[in-house]
Amino acid sequence: MPNSISQVQPPLEFIPPAYNPLVMQGCKQIFPWWLRFRTSISQVQAENVETLAELFHQFQNQKVRFLLAFRHPNSDDPYCLGQLIWKLVPQAARAKGIPLQFPVHSHFIYDRGIPLWAGAGVGWLYSQLGGTPIVRGKIDRLGLRSARDLFANSQFPIAAAPEGATNGHNEIVSPLEPGIAQMGFWCVEDLLKAGRTEKVLIVPIGIQYRYVNPPWQPLEKLLTQLEIDCGLPPLERTDLANLETANPDSGNHNHKFQYLRLIRLGSHLLAVMEEFYSRFYHKNLQPETSILTSLSLPNKTGNDSGNEVMMARLKALLDVGLQVAEEYFNLKPKGSLIDRCRRVEQAGWEYIYREDIKDIAALSPLERGLADRLAEEASLRMWHMRLVESFVSVTGRYVAEQLTAERLAETTLLLWDVLARIKGGNPFGRPKLGKQQVQMTVGEPISVSDRWDRYQTSRRLAVAELTQDLQSALEAMIKS
Repeated sequence: MPNSISQVQPPLEFIPPAYNPLVMQGCKQIFPWWLRFRTSISQVQAENVETLAELFHQFQNQKVRFLLAFRHPNSDDPYCLGQLIWKLVPQAARAKGIPLQFPVHSHFIYDRGIPLWAGAGVGWLYSQLGGTPIVRGKIDRLGLRSARDLFANSQFPIAAAPEGATNGHNEIVSPLEPGIAQMGFWCVEDLLKAGRTEKVLIVPIGIQYRYVNPPWQPLEKLLTQLEIDCGLPPLERTDLANLETANPDSGNHNHKFQYLRLIRLGSHLLAVMEEFYSRFYHKNLQPETSILTSLSLPNKTGNDSGNEVMMARLKALLDVGLQVAEEYFNLKPKGSLIDRCRRVEQAGWEYIYREDIKDIAALSPLERGLADRLAEEASLRMWHMRLVESFVSVTGRYVAEQLTAERLAETTLLLWDVLARIKGGNPFGRPKLGKQQVQMTVGEPISVSDRWDRYQTSRRLAVAELTQDLQSALEAMIKS
């Protein structure tokens, strides 16, 4: 949610999936226009689509049930998935003579928080397209029950992002959440109880974006704007001289200069935020006073102490940012940063979307005022968690390993996200740096049914193994 909430809200209601074929057909009609004029996507290509076409054929003939587990590097991923299912799969089926019943479509799982910032109309549209929401950060029994029922019984397969959220990186797969694997085993269980013989599969779907032309000029403009926002003076190219001497084979001069600007921005932002939390939230951080902590580029052995120091500082800063929110909600730090973010989010929602208030209008002015103050305070505390969400995908080694325009752009846009939140702007209005081509890859289906005996022996271990195999499959589809 880009803006602070200042008033108490009614409870979040479950938005039931209500697939409407007329809405779906309408979306298909405007889809090419939307891709062309409302996104940066110029082309979507896919490999191994005939495998997915055959799976749809088997699904329609009650031979298999499957879930599409797609990578989630970008907020445009749903459009790519729509292009794959609505256009590329039917094309591949016709080319291979695979008979399909129309419409070819898929249900999908989405974050219940999306309609809160994107608008109630998005919740309605997702519902009409067959989407089912899930509340992150708690055991959402209603949401899980809906997704489980669709997986086992709907006329369409279902799609979900096992990473749980976008991470902004085309060549890094975030740690997967175990929910997708668990849903697979639930589907096997439901089919066995019903005496059905369909095989349950999880199909990995890789998604990667590549700029049609390296966006050096838009990237330089964006870096300049971020430097202005941070109050940094322009960096002169003569400051690169010592890097040329120390790393004569480390790559193109312009690549190195933009990397140096990015390092300087990140270092400065870290120092400012360290001082912010140390001074005003009394946290035990040791702020760095220098603007630059690393003026060295990585060598081929990967030994980059500057990046290691910066990542250690970043980890400590993210921990402190979450502590500020957790202490207010009386939460104990537990699990990964993402796990902690989800718990803070849920705690905040419980203060804002009050399930214990049956009728907000019936509150006395005193009660309403206190409820509003509580909602406002919770929203402000959640800001710290949102900041961590924007920062959590940043990694020093990602750009250092390959100084490409794509990696520089991805990391710069993550810093833009952070500054947008700090300035109180809309973090979902990211600047577009240029047209992109999308490469999708349909991976080999992973049989969940074949792992059923393992699941009966040790559920936790079977879920962990399936999750790891899915992680490996998605990582194997990444192309540098």
